[in-house]
Amino acid sequence: MKQGFRHIRAFLQAAQSGSFTQAATVLHVSQPALTVQIRQLEEELGVRLFDRDRRRVTLTPAGRNMIAPLQRILDEFQGAVEQAHDLAGLQRGRLTIAALPSIAAAWLPGLIRTFHAQHPGIEIRIADVPATRLQALVRDEEADLGLGPWVSRDRALQFQALLEDQMHVFFPAGHPLEASRRPTLGKLAGYPHVLTGQGTSVREVLHRALEVAGLDVEVVCEVAYLSTAIGMVRAGLGVAILPVSTVSAAPCADLEHRPVASTHLNRQLGLITAKRKAPSPAAAAFITALIAAKGALGGEFA
Repeated sequence: MKQGFRHIRAFLQAAQSGSFTQAATVLHVSQPALTVQIRQLEEELGVRLFDRDRRRVTLTPAGRNMIAPLQRILDEFQGAVEQAHDLAGLQRGRLTIAALPSIAAAWLPGLIRTFHAQHPGIEIRIADVPATRLQALVRDEEADLGLGPWVSRDRALQFQALLEDQMHVFFPAGHPLEASRRPTLGKLAGYPHVLTGQGTSVREVLHRALEVAGLDVEVVCEVAYLSTAIGMVRAGLGVAILPVSTVSAAPCADLEHRPVASTHLNRQLGLITAKRKAPSPAAAAFITALIAAKGALGGEFA
C-alpha cells in the first residue's frame, strides 16, 4: 500500500512541476526511479498520464482528470495515518467503560480525573449499569471494558479480581441496630427489608448468604437503584443490606450502617474484558492505570 501511495505522490508532484527532474528533486528520489513509478501507475490505471518529449512532460486529458481523485485518495490516506498515530500516542480516541453504579460513584471519578489529566484528548464515556447489563456491553463490544462482579461465566469474557466489596446494613438513626457493632444475618432477619431487584448482583449475594444460613427475610419494598433503597430506609420502611460503597453512590449522611457478620456477603469486584479482542491504546492505558491504583481502591470498599 505504501508503495502505491508513493506512485500517486510522484504523479501529483510531476503534474505540478511539469518536469520529472524537478519532481524527483522535490521528492528526494532519482529521476529514473520517479519515471518508473509513474509508468507503473499508468499500467495500473490503464491510461497514459503524461505526454513526454525531451524538454517537458505535459498531462494528457486522462492525466488531468486523474488529479482530483488521486489527490483526494492521498489526502484521505495521510489523514488516516495521522489519526492512527494520534490514537497510538493517546492524543485522540474514545474510551467507554461499563461500571456498576456504586463503582461509578465511588472510586471511578478519581481514577478518571487522573487519567484525563494525563490524556486530555481521550473522550471518556461511562455506562453505569447493573452487572448483567455490564457484561453484555463488553461482550457486544459496546464498552471497551467493564468494572464489576463476575456474575456469569461468559466464555467470551475474562475476569481479573481487584478487590472485595463488603456488605453493610443501613438503617435510620435511633434504630435498635445502633447497639450492634457487627450484627449477624440471624439478627437482621428479624427486621423488614428493602431489597434491590431480582438479577442484581447485590440481591444475588444476599440470596446466597440467606440460603447458606437457612434464613428468610420479610421484603417490604423492592427497588432498582441503591439511591432508591436508601430513600426507603430513610423513610423508615425497613433496613437494607447494601455495599458499603453505597455511601458514595447515595446521600447517607443521616443514616447509620454496620458491617454484617457473614463471610458469604462479600463480593469480588474486578476488571472484565473480551478474550479475543485486543484493547485499544486508550483502554490499555486505562487498564494499566487501574492495576497500578489497585492497592488504593480497596479502602473505599472494605
